Amino acid sequence: MGQFLARMVGRGILWFLAAAVVVWAADWLVWQGRSLGGQGYGTMAVDRFVVAPLKGNKEQYYPDGRTEIRCTRSLLPEGLPQAGAKPCWWVERNPVVFDR
Repeated sequence: MGQFLARMVGRGILWFLAAAVVVWAADWLVWQGRSLGGQGYGTMAVDRFVVAPLKGNKEQYYPDGRTEIRCTRSLLPEGLPQAGAKPCWWVERNPVVFDR
């Protein structure tokens, strides 16, 4: 019984890893196609705040206005294909940037 359970868990892990690779590859291919067509990146307006450290592990927040940041039109966040940019769906849900 123990070998059977171990084998099933091992197969489950392999299927999960295979699915993750397929999702990543599909996202990369779609993003590459969009990039070649000029639609791989977008811009979103976000509010910026500068965070200044104070004594006693406290912080002071200073508004720095609105700015446009570049984001990718992809499913997965920062990685090799997107050159470190966040996906537009994430930026839309988190429209505030804190500079520490």
